[in-house]
Amino acid sequence: MNFIDILLHIDQYVGQWLALLGPWMYVLMFLIIFAETGLVVTPFLPGDSLLFALGVLTVSNENPLNIWILSPLLMAAALIGDNVNYTVGRWLGPRVFRDDQSRYFKRQHLVKTQSFYEKFGPKAVILARFAPIIRTFVPFVAGVGAMKRSRFIGYSIIGAILWINGFLFAGHFFGTLPGVKRNFHLVILAIICLSLLPIVIEFFRQRALLKKGRAASI
Repeated sequence: MNFIDILLHIDQYVGQWLALLGPWMYVLMFLIIFAETGLVVTPFLPGDSLLFALGVLTVSNENPLNIWILSPLLMAAALIGDNVNYTVGRWLGPRVFRDDQSRYFKRQHLVKTQSFYEKFGPKAVILARFAPIIRTFVPFVAGVGAMKRSRFIGYSIIGAILWINGFLFAGHFFGTLPGVKRNFHLVILAIICLSLLPIVIEFFRQRALLKKGRAASI
């Protein structure tokens, strides 16, 4: 079973999983979303494309998934995953960055991370939800950087609501259109590209602001 094939034809695979698992499909989807957001060792798991495909299954299956169960369930999975990841980062960070002489985990790196999240943390937590792989690491780094938990949770909730419902309802309303069904693999590629777009735009925006600030100080 090729991972790329699963990603590009995930609509077919989730349909097979649903036929095999029945109601236990909800449990599997909860675990996948939790792991994709909560465990730094599983950034390769599908996220955006999976949510879109699940949205399609809420209207295009003989025994469709219930979108009103999926939505709160997967938001909970994303929030719990984020906070587990954050907690691990917060617990692990001070320990691995304790030694100033460490070659790889220097304390100055932790200080820089803290400074970064003081400036860009909220925006990073929300934007990262829409960026594959990046969203797996941002909560961990937020914990390492000692971003305030209350602040992190607030923006994590906003990100989870936008991410889960954005892709889930997109699949629900548009996934059964003939053009989308015929070119599902192209739709998935477009979703991946669009997912990375906010991070790319923000990167160049911050870079332009930095250059402008340097020019003003000369």
